[in-house]
Amino acid sequence: MKKLLLPTASVVFLFFYSCVIFAQAPVLGNAGKYVLFTTVGAITNTGISQITGDVGTNTGAVTGFGNVNGIVQSPPNSATGDAAADLLIAYNQLNTATPTSTTHAPLLGNGEILTPGVYEISGVTTLSGDLFLDAQGNANAVFIFQIQAAFSSSFAAKVKMLNGTQACNVYWKVEGAVNLASETFFRGTIVAHNDAIAFTVKDTLEGRALAISGAITLDGTMAYVPTGCGVPLPIGPVAPNLGTTACFAIFSGNGPVTNSGITYAKGDIGTNVGLTTGYNPLFVNGTIHPIPDGVTSACKDDLLVAYDYLNLLPKDIELLYPAQFGNDLVLTPHVYLLNAATALTGNVFLNAQGITNAVFVIKINGAFTTSTFSKVKLVNGTQAKNVYWKVEGAVSISDFSVFNGTMISNNGAIDLATGDSINGRILTTTGAVTTAASVVTIPAGTCSTLPVTWLSFTAQKNTNASVLVKWSTSAEINSDHFNVERSTDGINYKAVGTVSSTGNGNTVQYYSYTDAKAANGNNFYRLQQVDRDGRFKYSVIVQVNMTSAMFSVFPNPATTKTMVQVSSHLKEASFILINYDGKIVYRQLRKNINAGEVINIPLGNFAKGVYTLKIVSDEGTSNNKIILQ
Repeated sequence: MKKLLLPTASVVFLFFYSCVIFAQAPVLGNAGKYVLFTTVGAITNTGISQITGDVGTNTGAVTGFGNVNGIVQSPPNSATGDAAADLLIAYNQLNTATPTSTTHAPLLGNGEILTPGVYEISGVTTLSGDLFLDAQGNANAVFIFQIQAAFSSSFAAKVKMLNGTQACNVYWKVEGAVNLASETFFRGTIVAHNDAIAFTVKDTLEGRALAISGAITLDGTMAYVPTGCGVPLPIGPVAPNLGTTACFAIFSGNGPVTNSGITYAKGDIGTNVGLTTGYNPLFVNGTIHPIPDGVTSACKDDLLVAYDYLNLLPKDIELLYPAQFGNDLVLTPHVYLLNAATALTGNVFLNAQGITNAVFVIKINGAFTTSTFSKVKLVNGTQAKNVYWKVEGAVSISDFSVFNGTMISNNGAIDLATGDSINGRILTTTGAVTTAASVVTIPAGTCSTLPVTWLSFTAQKNTNASVLVKWSTSAEINSDHFNVERSTDGINYKAVGTVSSTGNGNTVQYYSYTDAKAANGNNFYRLQQVDRDGRFKYSVIVQVNMTSAMFSVFPNPATTKTMVQVSSHLKEASFILINYDGKIVYRQLRKNINAGEVINIPLGNFAKGVYTLKIVSDEGTSNNKIILQ
């Protein structure tokens, strides 16, 4: 008896083992890249549907879609012809697969759990409630449903996956129409033979809808090609080399950079042509470059290299409706092209599909604007440091928007509004940059750690005609020393002293230096902070007026006005304001000026920049640099 049981058990085991491995996935070939495809028929959408994967028909038209995260193949072409031929082969493979169980009843779901195999269902079939597909720990397990009539779902029906099941290994061959009720969550590849496929409002398809002959209709549907099954995920292009630009949060290669309100920034701020004004160093964890210098010159050159690289990248996918960008569109790592002015409304999701080094490039051939409260959202491992936006024109990001990625505008101004939060960079090759109570933070790990966090920097005149320069830091990393630099024109600086730094630490450090040889008139001071490896950054600039004569000018820098206090009586004095080009823009003549009298010089109608206030009186002439913020 025992000798008989062993062969019998072996036969039973082999029978069931053969059943499990018998369910083999068909070869989809060129049809596999489509999320929606029909050999004969139209594909029509109403409402806003979110589609990832190619869409196409070999005989018919594709209409009603907004932006699709894939290639829309319409009218028919050689690609759709190849897909049609491969789809027919896949259908025949599914149709002739040998069932691994007895015929299943024409009702699926209601908590039912199915294991891998080929299931034949002879009548009109309905999916109701939840259907669980259990791969039993085998990620390669295949499920095939051979439905020999029409197929539909009830409201909010769901196909759920257990223990390693993958949607890419689930197939539904249907001999008739497919109608999915609203809010159905369906998984697997549908192959409908000689009839239509219809999705309704709030349906979700993780799989494909493929018809041998029949229309496909959608209405506010989310559909995306399944991942897995050995198909490589997109990783996007190689990221550009930003060079020195990587350390800038806000930069213009040619144009003023100005701020109003309290703007917080992590990263450097500056321009290579013009002035940088309005930023409080207490709120900037980086170097503010008030005027062009060697660092901004290098940044300008590196920015052009990065722009040229992005500009020449060939597109993978063209989003055909730039004016409808957003609206919860989901993008995966690719090079995207929007070939006109683009408006972001609502949300756009960037989905790395679990690949944290995946790169996104969005190329916009026109201006870029956003709605209020718009958001660029990063999901499934996407990192802001791997997202790049190249815009040919002006950029305007509306109030309280959240933006991720490095924005490079070519020949266009960039405007950030109140409450905007930028996790990335705002850069333009040519154009003004304005911020207003915004937050801009360079992505973590994209620039070497800022060596010094500044708390304060001041310079004041001593009674002995020297200048006391004082500064403090709250954190230092590998800092070696500070060079104190002085200028009399605000442009050309030379070192006047050196102070060693603490080097490393997270406690507040206080420093000072006394300049005993300050020049008569205006003196501009800045600090060159030098690392132990020789790299350096500059502080903000402060000014001290050491004029021993008649006039005291304050405040400077100024916003709406500056004032001149006269130390003794004057019979007559002219107050002349000269702009950067040498043109007189304001003149005021005063007579019989009393000692101690204050003269107001209005500045509210003038552009921000550097001016010279020339005072000509019976006591002589005084020239004063005024910075208008």
